[in-house]
Amino acid sequence: MTRRLATLLASVAMPLVLAATAATASAAAAAARAATAEPDPPPVELPEVVVGVQPGPGLWTVEAANGNRMLVLARVSPLPARMAWNSLAIERRIAESGVVLLPPRAEVSAGDAWFGGVFLIPRAMRARNNPDGRSLQDVLPAADYARWQRLKAQWIGRDRGIEKRRPIVAGSELQQRAIERSGLSYDDIVGKVVDRAARRHRVPVQRSTIAAVIPEAKKLLREFQQTPLGDVDCFRRMLDQVENDLGTFAARANAWAIGDMATLQSLTWTQTGEACGALFTSGALAERAGLADLPQRIEATWLADAEKALREHPQSFAVVAMAEAVDADGWLAQLAARGYRVIPPAR
Repeated sequence: MTRRLATLLASVAMPLVLAATAATASAAAAAARAATAEPDPPPVELPEVVVGVQPGPGLWTVEAANGNRMLVLARVSPLPARMAWNSLAIERRIAESGVVLLPPRAEVSAGDAWFGGVFLIPRAMRARNNPDGRSLQDVLPAADYARWQRLKAQWIGRDRGIEKRRPIVAGSELQQRAIERSGLSYDDIVGKVVDRAARRHRVPVQRSTIAAVIPEAKKLLREFQQTPLGDVDCFRRMLDQVENDLGTFAARANAWAIGDMATLQSLTWTQTGEACGALFTSGALAERAGLADLPQRIEATWLADAEKALREHPQSFAVVAMAEAVDADGWLAQLAARGYRVIPPAR
């Protein structure tokens, strides 16, 4: 599976377990750490990350036969936490555009409204733990658990509660802590700038929604809570990223910040999308939850929205993930295959 499809799989699959519980889980973890007055994790060598005002990347241009064009901003995440993006040129391009096109959003909702919303949160919180009260030590091979303990000590410190989590949830928490302590941030800098510019200049924003309605959410979540995921391979890849790729993530964030497109296209790192995303997009539970074909639906919807914008507006503006701009089977490559001229940034 290619990098960009693997990334897309992960981006639309994780919400089944993680999105509904992220805020509550984060708050609970913070409260637990404060209550136990845990010491900071031991110091580790951190990558160098740029700070201060940075120009950001150049724009791709997609040209249609009718002369219309779409300017495309490719985003990466995480980005330098202490970077200030000089986005004035981007904001001017947005002001000149007829529409801003954002990637489609996947919304997973409960069909049985009585058990939707807050009624599902307690069960979703339990679903992030291993079935039958088992701990990470119980479900992981000894070598993987020893590696987890070492990385946990480096980046998290003492946290007894995380030992109850499924490997994929524990690995995600480890990744987030390591990224944040490396001077990087998942804060949506691009989204904030684009949204502010579009509102200021009254440019319409289009973002299609792909709905996946779970008809029996309570029953499905109960089954998920009791089902082992087979997520050890996904967990190992997460540990690989923390152990080997923090410097690469910093280099990628720095390259985006300074507009170094050659570096952005050349970097490689451990991929988690295929191993982790497939846990939620294959099998009977995924079929019943409406997640099995979600990546394909998102891709088809964006391509249709992009072609519509290119037909209707002399200039439009779009935001996509970096993989969709640079990969051989990404969204821009697919537009090129349909006859559009795709011009990469000059820098």
